[in-house]
Amino acid sequence: MGLWLAAFVSFNLAVRLGLAAFNGDATAWSPVHLLPTVLIGAAFDLGVGLCALAPLAVLAVLWPKRASRSLGWLLTVLLWPLCMVMVCVGASEFTFWNEFASRFNFIAVDYLIYTNEVLGNLRESYNLPLMFALAALLATGMWWWLSGRTRSQLRSEAGQGTSRPWFALCAWLLAASAVMAGLDSRFKEFSDNAQINELAGNGYYDFWHAFRTNEIDYDRFYKTLPHNEALAELEEEVLVGSRMPVTISQRPYDREIKAEGPPRHYNVVLISVESLSAEFLGAFGNRQGLTPNLDRLAKQGMLFTHLYATGTRTVRGLEALTLSVPPTPGHSIVKRPDNGQLFTLGEVFREQGYEPLYLYGGYGYFDNMNAFFGGNGYTVVDRTALAPKDIHFENIWGVADEDLFTLALGQLDQRQAKGKPFFAHIMTTSNHRPFTYPDGRIDIPSHTGREGGVKYTDYAIGDFIERARRHAWFDNTVFVIVADHTHKGRGKQDLPIENYHIPMIVYAPGFVQPSVVDTISSQIDVGPTVLGMLNVSYRSRFFGHDILSAEGRQHQRALLANYQTVGYYEEGRVVELKPNARYRVVDAGSGKEMPMDALSVDLLGDAISYYQLASEAYRHGDLKLSVASTTPTVH
Repeated sequence: MGLWLAAFVSFNLAVRLGLAAFNGDATAWSPVHLLPTVLIGAAFDLGVGLCALAPLAVLAVLWPKRASRSLGWLLTVLLWPLCMVMVCVGASEFTFWNEFASRFNFIAVDYLIYTNEVLGNLRESYNLPLMFALAALLATGMWWWLSGRTRSQLRSEAGQGTSRPWFALCAWLLAASAVMAGLDSRFKEFSDNAQINELAGNGYYDFWHAFRTNEIDYDRFYKTLPHNEALAELEEEVLVGSRMPVTISQRPYDREIKAEGPPRHYNVVLISVESLSAEFLGAFGNRQGLTPNLDRLAKQGMLFTHLYATGTRTVRGLEALTLSVPPTPGHSIVKRPDNGQLFTLGEVFREQGYEPLYLYGGYGYFDNMNAFFGGNGYTVVDRTALAPKDIHFENIWGVADEDLFTLALGQLDQRQAKGKPFFAHIMTTSNHRPFTYPDGRIDIPSHTGREGGVKYTDYAIGDFIERARRHAWFDNTVFVIVADHTHKGRGKQDLPIENYHIPMIVYAPGFVQPSVVDTISSQIDVGPTVLGMLNVSYRSRFFGHDILSAEGRQHQRALLANYQTVGYYEEGRVVELKPNARYRVVDAGSGKEMPMDALSVDLLGDAISYYQLASEAYRHGDLKLSVASTTPTVH
């Protein structure tokens, strides 16, 4: 078994070095980074290998000595699938890194649930026959070399009459137990470069760790404040400089919002665009010409230039846009249990007489969308509502965006015919690997890369707006176009602010005048801002605020999350909150740790109050519609 263990550790070292080369960051090869990466990684590899091979070590010792030949053939048979699994996991790590710049995390755990979409995405994105052929070839080579030496070693032991090494087995099992008990995911956090820290990990261990820590209790694992202090901090956050008359209860986020004028009864179409980083738009300096339609709408409408997503996945974007809550650690609320009957943007519109709809081009069971939106009062419409003749193109994620928008036009016409105002949240899918779409729409061939996905989505949105002009409800509708997240994941920092920068355009000719809003703001502010533009008065449980209000302009901040790290961005600094009550404040540009001066201490308190009270609110059911109202205290 020692030979097999050495092979496992060596192979994972090769994967680690391969990922370092694939990542393209030259600093990973400097001795100050490379040596700790290799040594820490070897500790993880050794621990995983000792545990994984322990059953075979027990088998080898208990097997009758007189039957060593049959043991050799049994191990030979078992060795090939083990080699194949090892090679396939290694290849999977490269595809996962290509998407998320990370070793396996709880996204990989989620993917076990949605195997059809995940395997379909791999099949449509990569040449799987070639990849499996290469994997089988490499696995067979490893198997041939290892099996020959294993049988040779067993024959040698049998010829010498060597007794089974019980003491070695005991040492192996004790070592496996000790190493796995002592290993901690924090060991790999030896530098300020998050991607280099990821290289020091082990895919098997990280997957197991993510499986165990999928749900994270904020109060147990993160830094907290005394409850009353947290309430006071959040009260300043949500009320500072408000231009609206506001009253609050003992929960600062539970407050009355009173508009200054009469409500404006416009329909609202909110388009959340898959993976649309701000850097793709010409409005943000891109010169590739990928978004001519969005750039035109940005000039004709209201462009928000400093809006930041809360996370790196669609469910985080849906959570922020629907619930206006900070991205608390672990799963998005969209995927958590008991997430129905919550206070949502759709609920506010429903109280104003609107019908809230959620329209998705894929199957709504994915990422729990049907259950979440359906359980919160939305009418859910997914690809199952489309007849085959109405689908021009589809891939594993769903129908082409143009077909989704055709579906949306029909649904909105039905509401218009009934005289019912609507709030429609439309979630696109085409700007996602494998980046495939109908031929002849744009000048970039399908399946050639992300730029094509961006340009096709831009085409589909532009086409949707032009088609919508011919419908009776167009002149009385506000279109809100915002990304769900960017196309980037983890960078050199845990929370690199540029990897969360998304565009938002509000377009409504005759109502919204062309303008640019440079206020730093969060995705959780989108809902309150739209309601503010429509002069809606409502009892709020949103943590976000109206970006266009005095509060929004005076209190510019963003909330960010990446798996287990949650953060708060303000005044050019990012507060990072991590498990085991760890925290630090870094410069948003350079990622260098900042001193805990008065500003850092103040920002730390702000960050903790948001996440501590948001986690508490969900856990205690305070975001539920059934929570009894309390008599507000006027401030």
